[in-house]
Amino acid sequence: MDATAFRWAEVQEDHPIDFLHRRMIKGEKMMVARVRLDKGCHVAPHSHESEQIAVLLSGRVRWTLGEEGSPERREFEMAGGEALVLPSNVLHGVDALEDTEILDVLTPIGLMGVDRQK
Repeated sequence: MDATAFRWAEVQEDHPIDFLHRRMIKGEKMMVARVRLDKGCHVAPHSHESEQIAVLLSGRVRWTLGEEGSPERREFEMAGGEALVLPSNVLHGVDALEDTEILDVLTPIGLMGVDRQK
């Protein structure tokens, strides 16, 4: 594969769920998604094989991790300037408490949770 340069403004945007705007760039083994969540956006709990690093560039969100009612269940808030590492197959969901921008890095390349949430 040759090196390829991109401009985020020229990457096609999609809207897999209400209040979510996404642009994705895929390499051979990983992908990065620039995701904008409008205040009130709800990404339902989901899991995926891909390991994910979510870098909050701006805004504020509430994450939920683990099954409802399980001892592993936890909720916490994060804001711009923070990052979260989500290992493979960890159940997680997110709610935007403010307009938020996140840079998601996933490897291996696969469907994101919002791609299954219709």
